[in-house]
Amino acid sequence: MADAAVIPAPQDTSPAPVRREVGVTELALRDAHQSLMATRMALEDMVGACEDIDAAGYWSVECWGGATYDACIRFLNEDPWVRLRTFRELMPNSRLQMLLRGQNLLGYRHYSDDVVNRFVEKSAANGMDVYRVFDALNDTRNVREAIAAVRRVGKHAQGTLCYTESPLHTIEGYVAQAHELMELGCDSLCIKDMAALLRPQPAFDLVRAIKEGVGEDVRVHVHCHATTGVTLVSLMKAIEAGADVVDTAISSVSMGPGHNPTESLVEMLAGTGFTTHLDDERLRRVKDHFARVRPRYTEFMSAITGVETEIFSSQIPGGMISNMESQLRQQGAGDRLREVLAEVPRVREAAGFPPLVTPSSQIVGTQAVFNVLMGPYKVLTAEFADLMLGYYGQTLGERNPKIVAMARAQTKKEPIDVRPADLLAPEWDGLVAATADLDGADGSDEDVLTHAMFPGVAPGFLAQRHEGPRNVGRDPGELAAERLAREAGDGPSTAPVHYSVTLDGKAHQVAVQRV
Repeated sequence: MADAAVIPAPQDTSPAPVRREVGVTELALRDAHQSLMATRMALEDMVGACEDIDAAGYWSVECWGGATYDACIRFLNEDPWVRLRTFRELMPNSRLQMLLRGQNLLGYRHYSDDVVNRFVEKSAANGMDVYRVFDALNDTRNVREAIAAVRRVGKHAQGTLCYTESPLHTIEGYVAQAHELMELGCDSLCIKDMAALLRPQPAFDLVRAIKEGVGEDVRVHVHCHATTGVTLVSLMKAIEAGADVVDTAISSVSMGPGHNPTESLVEMLAGTGFTTHLDDERLRRVKDHFARVRPRYTEFMSAITGVETEIFSSQIPGGMISNMESQLRQQGAGDRLREVLAEVPRVREAAGFPPLVTPSSQIVGTQAVFNVLMGPYKVLTAEFADLMLGYYGQTLGERNPKIVAMARAQTKKEPIDVRPADLLAPEWDGLVAATADLDGADGSDEDVLTHAMFPGVAPGFLAQRHEGPRNVGRDPGELAAERLAREAGDGPSTAPVHYSVTLDGKAHQVAVQRV
């Protein structure tokens, strides 16, 4: 019997399904180290990763703004404008992105419109491309001028929804805010989940609602911290709902109160209809770089290293936790963090349920610290009093009238309901004059802006700027020796530090006596 003919299986000639590209914003150069190590990372520990970051294929690279400006002049003796120009030079192919606090700029009060405009002009001239503009209270009046300024210099204006949860915050309310931001001329929107509160289903629902309510062509970015352990899934659900870009941090500076790992996002999308097109080898190099750098900042690392679902109650953002721990330690109350975390939601309710993001997180958090250490509202900070009186803008909820009365009595101010900056006269000429005679000031607009935002710190920084940047990162072995000495009750170690130094191929043992 003849063999049966073998009929070849039909070949599938249909094209492979197209995978939708999801953009990624890398946070290693700003929010990652702000959240994990109190913003202490020096520029010299970041420049080595810039070439690989620039070539990895990110949608943008967040590298400036937030608390980095403050940390540069307060702790690192580093000019933040030099930092920005350095990043621009080292990453010529990347969109550089910053976090801008609307009318607060990078400081902790409202500035007049002429100062806001000057800051945007100078930051754009120094290399900034994408401005993520937010207001701590989600009061869109407080971002109007900054967004207009970004539009005038031809850069990308990203309006921000600070995500929070309360009895008053709803999907419908966020969509209404998204409409307001787009009407101001924003190029994109960001859902900013600064405290890891955005659970997976609300992430899907909110992105979908914005796309359906505002427009499918509206570019939506999603920013989440990792503290509660649920938000990598939230990013997936946001992508499924149509999110265009998500924020991550390279794995060696991720998790804890920081962010979800970039590489984990890449792997999570494998086998799905989505891709990032990021370069795996470049990511590995960036990871290895920060893995080498991170141990130098052990003394600044947050004590929160795992998952903290309690954050769903306190709502303290990742960038604030490590700074709050430091604040309590300075007061000799490092063991009372959980008491403060429990007090925060009570203070927040009294203030009208503001989202907790700089500066409202610091204002509410510091008042919570005072309440725990001294008794409820025995002392009102000046900033909390101003928050209660409307000088930071309007909150969604009603403020506690008894505490409003206390704030009026303490400050001799009346409550307001106008845009706070409407009460400010132009400031720029006065700021120029106030900076002119400072020791070390060079007459540049950049120095004027530094002094304007941090008048208490800038004079000292400008006077000692010529000494050059100060890297506060330290050798892990030295830190371990000091820790052991403290545990033994001997205080900081004063013993010699021993090094092995090789010169011309010959090893020499060197002892350096601490003084």
